[in-house]
Amino acid sequence: MVSIAEQPEWKEEQRRVERVIAEIERRTEKLEEQTSEAREEMVEIRKNFWEDVTVNFEDAAEMAETAASMRQQAEVLFDREHTHRQAAKQLKTMRKLLQSPYFGRIDFMENAMSGEADEAAERIYLGIASLRDEEDDQYLIYDWRAPVSSLYYDYPPGAAQYETPMGVIEGELQLKRQFVIRGDEIVSMFDTGVTIGDELLQEVLGRQSDAQMKSIVATIQREQNLIIRNESSRLLIVQGAAGSGKTSAALQRVAYLLYRYRGTLTADQIVLFSPNPMFNSYVSTVLPELGEENMQQTTFQDYLRFRLGKTFRLENPYDQLEYALSAMDEPDYETRIAGIRYKASYPFVQLMERYIEAMKSKGLRFRSLSFRGQSIMTAGEIEALFYSLDHSIAIANRLRLMAEQMMERLNEFERAALNEPWVDEEIELLDKETYLKAFQTLRRKKRFSEQSFDDFEAEKAILAQYVVKERLKPLRLRIKRLSFVDMKSTYRQLFDSAEFAAAIATEQERMPAQWADICRYTLNRLLTGEIAYEDATPFLYMVERIRGFQTNTSVRHILLDEAQDYTAFQFAFIKRLFPRAKVTALGDLNQSITAHTTEESSGFAALAALYEAEETETILLRRSYRSTRPIVEFTSGLIPGGEQIIPFNRDGEPPAFSLLANRAELHDRIAGTLSALQAEGYRTIAVICKTAAESRMAHEALRDLLKQSHIRLIEQETSDFEEGLVVIPSYLSKGVEFDAVIVYDASAASYGLESERRLLYTVCTRAMHKLHLYAIEEWSPLLARR
Repeated sequence: MVSIAEQPEWKEEQRRVERVIAEIERRTEKLEEQTSEAREEMVEIRKNFWEDVTVNFEDAAEMAETAASMRQQAEVLFDREHTHRQAAKQLKTMRKLLQSPYFGRIDFMENAMSGEADEAAERIYLGIASLRDEEDDQYLIYDWRAPVSSLYYDYPPGAAQYETPMGVIEGELQLKRQFVIRGDEIVSMFDTGVTIGDELLQEVLGRQSDAQMKSIVATIQREQNLIIRNESSRLLIVQGAAGSGKTSAALQRVAYLLYRYRGTLTADQIVLFSPNPMFNSYVSTVLPELGEENMQQTTFQDYLRFRLGKTFRLENPYDQLEYALSAMDEPDYETRIAGIRYKASYPFVQLMERYIEAMKSKGLRFRSLSFRGQSIMTAGEIEALFYSLDHSIAIANRLRLMAEQMMERLNEFERAALNEPWVDEEIELLDKETYLKAFQTLRRKKRFSEQSFDDFEAEKAILAQYVVKERLKPLRLRIKRLSFVDMKSTYRQLFDSAEFAAAIATEQERMPAQWADICRYTLNRLLTGEIAYEDATPFLYMVERIRGFQTNTSVRHILLDEAQDYTAFQFAFIKRLFPRAKVTALGDLNQSITAHTTEESSGFAALAALYEAEETETILLRRSYRSTRPIVEFTSGLIPGGEQIIPFNRDGEPPAFSLLANRAELHDRIAGTLSALQAEGYRTIAVICKTAAESRMAHEALRDLLKQSHIRLIEQETSDFEEGLVVIPSYLSKGVEFDAVIVYDASAASYGLESERRLLYTVCTRAMHKLHLYAIEEWSPLLARR
């Protein structure tokens, strides 16, 4: 019997692989020479830069020649640097292709034009980058993002079509073949139908998890391809089960957009808002693997800290969640939870808009402008000036008109201050360096001649003007930045009394029943100089609406991962902040574990309400690929509607359950399981606890028991994802996967409330291959179907 590797088709494909690899090796060698030569030239130019430049500043003509010589030399250096960058980028791509040149082949017969004879079907091989034969200019490999490549992901053999910039191309897909190639050797080869072949997915999913997410373009499914190649929607919502490939598809969508719009779209025009810093590390290699630069990556909390960190002590969202999960016995717990939920809602956005509208007529709070105890303008004067202006003018525009008048008042104050005694005192204290700086500053402005310093009175006048201008600089900056508006006091005013906000709201905008208590709690917290996480976005929104939004029009695409955790207020803020950006929002409502989450709320509905229906598209991903079938079947039973989740057919062991008597026994058993999992060769193993406090306790106990093992505690500030043993709080594990997961304590004491169902589901769905659940004394009622 002839083996598969001896069959004619296999041998023909193997010969082609060898030819392509030989061409890649030739290109690689050539590019290595080019990069080496360009690098040497760059070093030489930099080393001899000034020797090759004619420097002469004797007169204007010589200076112009010197400038031209420097510019010419700089252009030569720039040209070499550009050549080196381009060659280095191509070299990086060639080295990736050497590892695996391509992963798929399709044979496509384009429909013949009327009267034309049929031609043979075109053989199209797909890889992570394009490669042309330099001799006949034919494609040896097509980039997976090319228009024709969509046939591979979207169609079974038969009638098929794909879109190009010139229109739709129709024809017949005659063959769809997949490869697993390592270097110059075909490891496996098979023909497949409508979906990507199970054989390849089985191999990929069966591997152990790495420290970074990998981009596996060979396994993109049809529904994921719809996400990747979507170009028309201003808002693309991707709702998917845990492990359905949402994030992977979104990152490959970025690679596609950079390819599709190369020349007009760059990586720094795309922003990923991720759930935490560790997640940024986890996904950081995906785009470079595909030959693209990384986009901007941040968290919404980092943005808030950047904007508000100098104004308040800003609460972290995980501190808020930690409070929600563990502070049930504290006196103001119910009040704060009610406040968190209301301040997250769109009705609060509407109330804030009513408040801002009301401040057009009255209520905006101001700070006095004073200097050395002297009043320049009192808060009352500033308020009177503001409300004397036409009320139909937008607040931000009125403030700028006011700023001009306040600058004039400051100029008058400056002129009057020149003869103040304190000015003479400060002149006496000027050191020689400051004296010379004043002299040079005023000479540059050509307001004083060199000879004027021979006269004592003239010199004193110059220095007095310099001193006063320097001392008044902070006030000028305050006026320019509109900092004479007392934003803190203006925000607090909304909570000064329960009746104040109720008077602003319409009859349809009912205040929550606990509003009076929410006002009291909010005021008390703001007066300490700390701003609660639920107040941060509303406060910043109010500031921006009053001063005029500092919009970012350069960003063209926004990705919101774990979008179900954003509030309606945050969505409204982001939309205003990036007015030209298209948004891709990824999430799973079953993993919504924030303090503001309610059964009725839906982050996606709040987001979709901000866009027109015709510019919005929603894609549902129901198939789960991360976990084995037994784990998916178990986790699906934890949530309502879980039966709609389709597990990928990958065998594995069912979850293991262990009920223990006390915490000491719990730690002993978990330590033993960790050692066993390591011995089995699993590389990423997580002990997932409910809270940060529980994580610290578990880490300390397990570290003592596992004397020879390194076990790492993941905290809010952790910025990198590494292989090995980790202890991690539930909410920081979102978006990440592990070979094996140990649920630290799935008891009734830890997960006893219905509101904690999504949290437990999220924790369990982190496991790829093994899932162990432990509990002390009594199982959580949420595990009734275990």
